[in-house]
Amino acid sequence: MNKKPLHRNVLLLAWASFFNDVASEMFVPLLPVFLLGLGAGKQVIGWIEGVADFISSMLKLFAGAWSDRLSKRKWLIITGYAMPALLRPLIGLATSWWHVFLIRSGDRFGKGIRTSARDALIADSTPADQRGYAFGFHRAMDHLGAALGPVIAFLFLLWMPGEVRFLMLLAIIPGMIVTLLVMFGLQEQPRQSSEEKTPFRFQVKELGRNFWWFMLVIAVFSLGASSDMFILVRLKELGIIDEKYLLIIWCVFHLLKSGGNLVFGKLTDVVTPKWLIILGWLLYAVIYGLFGLITSEYVAIGLFMVYAFYYAMTEPPERALVAQMVPAKIRGQAFGWYHFITGVIVLPASVLFGWLYDHFGAKVPFLVTAAIAVIAAVMMCGLQTDKQVDQQNM
Repeated sequence: MNKKPLHRNVLLLAWASFFNDVASEMFVPLLPVFLLGLGAGKQVIGWIEGVADFISSMLKLFAGAWSDRLSKRKWLIITGYAMPALLRPLIGLATSWWHVFLIRSGDRFGKGIRTSARDALIADSTPADQRGYAFGFHRAMDHLGAALGPVIAFLFLLWMPGEVRFLMLLAIIPGMIVTLLVMFGLQEQPRQSSEEKTPFRFQVKELGRNFWWFMLVIAVFSLGASSDMFILVRLKELGIIDEKYLLIIWCVFHLLKSGGNLVFGKLTDVVTPKWLIILGWLLYAVIYGLFGLITSEYVAIGLFMVYAFYYAMTEPPERALVAQMVPAKIRGQAFGWYHFITGVIVLPASVLFGWLYDHFGAKVPFLVTAAIAVIAAVMMCGLQTDKQVDQQNM
């Protein structure tokens, strides 16, 4: 299984994601409580996360397509990491929820510029039979950084209780490490590019019917995939109030996601990826359904830990399938559509979830989300997959 070492770009981008998530997750677990303290309701939290992800998703689509046309991905990735590194710490200066909204939108703007080009560069740098492992390793390092961030925050708040704003300002340090890493370490991969420059257009037909069926199923699932911040709100609602405990829970959650991505990333290369996705979505449905019914904070913590495996079972195979289904020359655009669809629907999903939560309590939104996940899993069974297609798309 995957004895060949991963390409330098994969390793470097994995470390970049590690430090980027250290910077982000130093305070993201505290953000729902922080926003509630600034007077934001649950529906406002849904708007903030939904709009921010909508902006990010629009940019992922265009940036991915432009990285194909320019035959270059590196500078999109550098810009996409530098912007959040500079903007994200400014949340520590916010005095109103709309300040957080503007900063989060700028943060997600950077993510939108880099994500599709980054995933396409990982695929460009990796042989077909190693992509599940490459994406799994990248996501594992991402989640490992997301686990370390809360540990740093926990220790900091033990040392300086209540200094959440100062903690947010310190996030600039790992953010700048990321920027320097990709600026001086990333290597552009040579790729075929068209000799004649045609007008920019989205190559819808070239992506193929099977790819678009996959995107339709992804869209249905995303209708129920609201922001994870609502789970943090639910944990607080069930009695977990101390910010430091939320940080520890968040840390363990990401450690499980990290280890799980390594395991399921390697598994993606030896089994049919769609079945891992289906199992992951069914697990998601069970967890969300139970979150709407339980009343115990200890059961909620246990469910949240199991929730990590939904991510591990779906992140590597979804990305591997995108790379498998399309020609290499439009891979950036394919990842752009994937991230666009998964992200843009977060806006209505998060706003609807927040509205249902505010008006009907936890039970209704969590059960509705579970039902949508089951529908998507059933639809996913109809996806045609053939690993030989990938060899034609090299």
